Amino acid sequence: MPSMPFEPLTTSYVVLANDNIDTDQIIPARFLTTIQRSGLGDLAFHDWRYDASGAPRRDFPLNAEAAVGARVLVAGRNFGCGSSREHAVWALTGAGFRAVISTAFADIFRGNALGNGLLPVEVDDDTMQVLVRAAEGRLQSERPRVAIDLRSQELALPNGSVVTFAIAPFAKHCLLRGVDELDVLVDASADVDRYEASHHAPVSTIPQDATT
Repeated sequence: MPSMPFEPLTTSYVVLANDNIDTDQIIPARFLTTIQRSGLGDLAFHDWRYDASGAPRRDFPLNAEAAVGARVLVAGRNFGCGSSREHAVWALTGAGFRAVISTAFADIFRGNALGNGLLPVEVDDDTMQVLVRAAEGRLQSERPRVAIDLRSQELALPNGSVVTFAIAPFAKHCLLRGVDELDVLVDASADVDRYEASHHAPVSTIPQDATT
């Protein structure tokens, strides 16, 4: 499913510094009853975000006033571990996030994110500390911001420094254009047809005296 092309992004961010946040915490299994990619934003981190009565917990970062409008989630190490559910990515994008910054991502989550328009930005521990400390004790009017330029693969931090991040070239191509692997294959269908027309598969022959 195509997403919006990933344009240079400058935004505030939300810190959820827990390590090993798994996909069941991102979106609990009982909500995996749909194959629709939209409408899951309110379910992101549901069991941490709401109390037993369904009321928002005031001490949860996504419920803070400072989280309003934030497009980036800063999370702890090994983010997205657990099951392979794509719903976890759909919930995050539905909650308004366009990128997640962490010191390490689970491999399956990383693949799901890249395939669904969510940019995983892996940074070192020092960079993570800059982000966390900049957000501590800030008021709504003082929210720190980051800037992400996917084309140059650069992340600008609140202290003015800039770090680079890695991404596979094909994933970068897709994110910049707002397409996924299937879109790329469909766009190349004419080239595939031309190739097939000009390359005939050899016909195998079985000797008459072949035995089984």
